[in-house]
Parts: sequence; structure tokens; C-alpha cells
Amino acid sequence: MHSDKGNAGNTMNVNLMALKFYFEQVLGRKMWIDIKYSKVPERIQRVLTKEEVRKLLGEIKNEKHRLMMELIYSAGLRVSEVVNLKVKDLVLDKDYGFVRNGKGGKDRLFILAFVVKEKIKNLIFVGKLNSEDYVFVSNRKNKYSIRSLQQIIKKSAKSAELDWRNIHCHTLRHSFATHLIEQGDSVGDVQVMLGHKSPETSIGYVHSSGQMIKIKSPLDSLCYGGN
Repeated sequence: MHSDKGNAGNTMNVNLMALKFYFEQVLGRKMWIDIKYSKVPERIQRVLTKEEVRKLLGEIKNEKHRLMMELIYSAGLRVSEVVNLKVKDLVLDKDYGFVRNGKGGKDRLFILAFVVKEKIKNLIFVGKLNSEDYVFVSNRKNKYSIRSLQQIIKKSAKSAELDWRNIHCHTLRHSFATHLIEQGDSVGDVQVMLGHKSPETSIGYVHSSGQMIKIKSPLDSLCYGGN
């Protein structure tokens, strides 16, 4: 079966399921038809160049907001992982931290860029945060929402005159993975850093070598005046 009208894969699949339902549930007829479901192509994610990351981060004037975005990019974290990060999850003297109960209910390690580590140290010290406190809280001591971070990234992308409609917090995570591959880290490293279940999920980023703790965050190679 093919689409003479050029229908997308997911449209074809909906049509096939509708036919199957009609024959089996309405007509009560068990029919075997040699039709394969159409493979739905994965949507290509927007990835920022290092120069675009520099411009984007440079447009965020609020230091705490910028630090959250730096952390997402520098460690490849999901936005939910940043807002739920607690002081006790950080091992600052060894340049890494842990995502606790991440996607799939698993813990994983993430790297800390030097510039991010120093800013987080200062944030904890100035805010007199305890081990059970969230690292990022508003002036009212409330945990940030995912929506608020999405609004921050949209506003800064617009200000940087980037394609803001297609730029999200997740775009920084994809950019982190791509930049790791570009600097020579392996698909296996990227898989572990992003918390992907299988290498196939990470293969879109591609290359070879190294141990996770030795990975250098791409943020440390940027100079954009974010100190």
C-alpha cells in the first residue's frame, strides 16, 4: 500500500487502524491484509551552534535565570531535572551531580562545567541553602516552574534575534549532545550523559572515545560575558 496523495506516515497509520476496526468490530469479519504500517519519521530537532548558544545566554540578564540555562546546556539536563535539583544532589568538589529519579525512575550522574560550579557555590553560600533545599528558588522561596523556564528561553531567543518559535529549553539539551559529539566524545558517552535507554536514541548525535568523568562541558569553551 502506498499513498498517492503523499500522506504522512502517521496519517497512513490512522487510516489502517480505522480499516481494521471497521472490518473486525463493525462487520465482524476477521481479515488478514498484507499491509505494513508506515514508519513515522522522527522530527529533526533544532540544534544551536556554539555562537547561537553564546548569543542566547548573553541575552539573559537575570543571573539566576542565566545560571539555570547554563546548567541545562552545560550538562544536557531536562528542564524538569533543573527545577527539581537539590543541594544534596551536588558533589561540587568533584565537579559532578546526580539527577535523582529522572525519566524512567532512574538516577544518573551529570558533569558540572567549571563556570557553573563556581556560580552554584556562590548561590548556595549567599542563599544559605541547606542540603534539602532546592538549588533554584524564586525571591519568594518557591521552586521554579517548568513553564517559567520555557518563558525565559523564549524571551532570550527573541531578544537574540534567533528562531525563537523553534527554540525551547530542550534545544539546549540537544545542542549539548551535538557539541559533545563535535568535540570527539562517543555515542556511548552521550547516551549515559543524557540518560537514554539505548544507543539508538543517541545515535543521531554520532562519534567515538573516553570516560564520562573526563568529558569536558562545552560551556567551558564559550566566552560570552556571562560571568
